[in-house]
Amino acid sequence: MLTWANKPISAAPAAMFRVLFGLLMAFNTIRFWYFGWIEDHFVTPTFHFTYFGFDWVQPLPEFWMYTLHVIAFIAAILIMLGWFYRWAAVCFFLLFTYFELIDLTYYLNHYYFISLMSGIIIFLPLNRCFSLDVSLGRVSELKELPQWPLRLIQFQIAVVYVYAGLAKLNYDWLFQALPLRMWLPANSDIPVIGWLFNYPETSYAFSWAGMLYDTFIVFFLMWRRTRLIAYAAVLFFHGVTAWLFQIGVFPLVMSIIVLVFFSPEFHQRIINFIRGSIPPFGRKSLSPSNPTVRLGGIGISVILLFVAFQVLFPWRFIFYPGNMYWTEEAYRFGWRVMLVEKAGTAQFFVKDGDTGKEGEVYNREFLNAHQEKQMSFQPDMIIQFAHHLKEVYEDQGLQDVSVRCEAWVTLNGRPSQLLFDPQLDLTKIEDSWAPKTWINPLISE
Repeated sequence: MLTWANKPISAAPAAMFRVLFGLLMAFNTIRFWYFGWIEDHFVTPTFHFTYFGFDWVQPLPEFWMYTLHVIAFIAAILIMLGWFYRWAAVCFFLLFTYFELIDLTYYLNHYYFISLMSGIIIFLPLNRCFSLDVSLGRVSELKELPQWPLRLIQFQIAVVYVYAGLAKLNYDWLFQALPLRMWLPANSDIPVIGWLFNYPETSYAFSWAGMLYDTFIVFFLMWRRTRLIAYAAVLFFHGVTAWLFQIGVFPLVMSIIVLVFFSPEFHQRIINFIRGSIPPFGRKSLSPSNPTVRLGGIGISVILLFVAFQVLFPWRFIFYPGNMYWTEEAYRFGWRVMLVEKAGTAQFFVKDGDTGKEGEVYNREFLNAHQEKQMSFQPDMIIQFAHHLKEVYEDQGLQDVSVRCEAWVTLNGRPSQLLFDPQLDLTKIEDSWAPKTWINPLISE
């Protein structure tokens, strides 16, 4: 294993990945600022849903949230340039992950992917080629690197795709074409091809094509003979999904970073072109592979543990009874992309234990529209909000407060049903990794 991991290969693909990843992260940070999401996500809300075990992560005052985004942008640029690379990578990882931990309602698979990848690159010598750290003499340039950094990047990308494909091997997606059979007709007004979306056959074709694409595209990218056709499929697939659905920057990110599967010669040509155009990136003398970036026994053990975690963690759902898409248990961090259409209404009732009086809660007094929408069908968020309401109303003078909720949820077009007993005092329930036996089972049809 050590011999394979330390086999020398061209440093060009790893260096170009650093450039592209840094550029994409800088663009994403600017995009977040441009659309006013710093204000909407971190400044305006008075309550934030937290990840289990991370309730201590809270937003800072407005000035500091904007300042931290400026620092994240600078760190992304430094990653791209390979200047003070290691410090920049650590800084970006900590800041981006902090932003994502503030509010659970904004969880997205591609944000989880960015956090993982920005953490991984901290430990990879991606600045040993085509970087300002080399040009300014901070590190020596290497023509070759051991192959483990590049393979680890490719592995993480492969996990995203393959698990997204495996997750689509379910009855709703393949044999009911859900939720695409609900989503595509909404785009029937698109010129030229929109009329096709009114036919169920189109939804079935998209469902099966999506499953096959996600499951196998990485393997075709890895094979030289099919690489160009596979990349054309990548551009087509992500272009169509970006056109039809509002899924953020994910299609752009994946369309670009999969270039890491291309040959060293491809990346070297790009590097040579940039070097010829931008003098600070002029070629330095090349050193042979440096033993300091070779893996030892401890290093390979750490990587194998990380790989094992990434392979096994998405399968934790097998330890929970019931339908994962209904209970939401073990749903996150499993690369389940665009698999369900869920909607719900959650009406909360607060009762004063002393007087016995009960009143309805107007959710918008505490939550914005996005938070309320996401909370209404996710049990752990409902529990969090119930505990928050208890604290709020006890601070206002109520005694021995109990909170119940009438939550009606629909999954992939099924009739709405009660998520749990509406008489249940939610303040008596603590969120945990244990199965949520208080959730009603899904009525299949």
